[in-house]
Amino acid sequence: MAEYKLFPGCLMTNRLPFLEASAKVVFDELGLVTSPGEFSCCPNPVGLRFVDQKTWASLAARNISVAEKENKDIMSLCNGCAQSMIVADHEMKHDAVLKKGVNEILAKVGKEYNGTINIKHFVRVLVEEVGLEAIKAKITHPLTGLKVACHPGCHYARPSHILKVEEDPMDLKYLHQLVEVTGATAVSFAEENLCCGNVVRNSDVNTANIMLKSKIDGAKRADADCLTVNCPSCFQQFDSEQPKLKALAAEGEEYKFPIFYITELLALAMGKDPKSLGLNFHRNKGKEALAKVNL
Repeated sequence: MAEYKLFPGCLMTNRLPFLEASAKVVFDELGLVTSPGEFSCCPNPVGLRFVDQKTWASLAARNISVAEKENKDIMSLCNGCAQSMIVADHEMKHDAVLKKGVNEILAKVGKEYNGTINIKHFVRVLVEEVGLEAIKAKITHPLTGLKVACHPGCHYARPSHILKVEEDPMDLKYLHQLVEVTGATAVSFAEENLCCGNVVRNSDVNTANIMLKSKIDGAKRADADCLTVNCPSCFQQFDSEQPKLKALAAEGEEYKFPIFYITELLALAMGKDPKSLGLNFHRNKGKEALAKVNL
């Protein structure tokens, strides 16, 4: 199996390091070899690109050049980071003028973008390269009886014509399959592929809260015990912002729905102790959900 340059992203490294830790635990168990890189911001796939494309592409190209120097593909732990670098890579491969301008900028710091490596989301690496059977072989504490709603996130498979995922972008299954490998039950719900509202928060808090409430309400209606994500921005929205839904809640209604990163669920199913994974750093510790599986 190939070795990857691991790209955790700014948010995970600086604000959610316990998510990165759970991913490394899982990768070590599976023999998935990763190494760090001198990476900077991905950069964000939403804002900067539409303000200054060349600056945005240059930041992404610098990260890609770090991996190119060692001839290793990048594996991202974040939807937005993966999408940003994949799209930038695509645009530079199809726009010689942009590529030339970017390399003129990179030359000032002794780097060059060539477009010789791939950028992959960690969920795709787990399913397509490690394989579900290999993961299942590492499960020692099945999460049988736990019902998990899945949120793949906006940037995971879109724009589909550039990301070209093996899954149907309108019917994503990999996150479901990883949940099922743990022994838990993956629960579908109508709002599954809708945005969590995180990106909207900086411009319209009320709309962001309405979007978040819609997602959680949908998971509750599907009788899920918890929700799992594969993007740190989505995790932050679900885990940190739920208290702000109090103003939108009906009388007596509470929003304390537990959220887990998919690597946390995998690590738990591999027999790892919740505290060792940093689950105590969650706003909602998910004690009732974990109790269902004797954790």
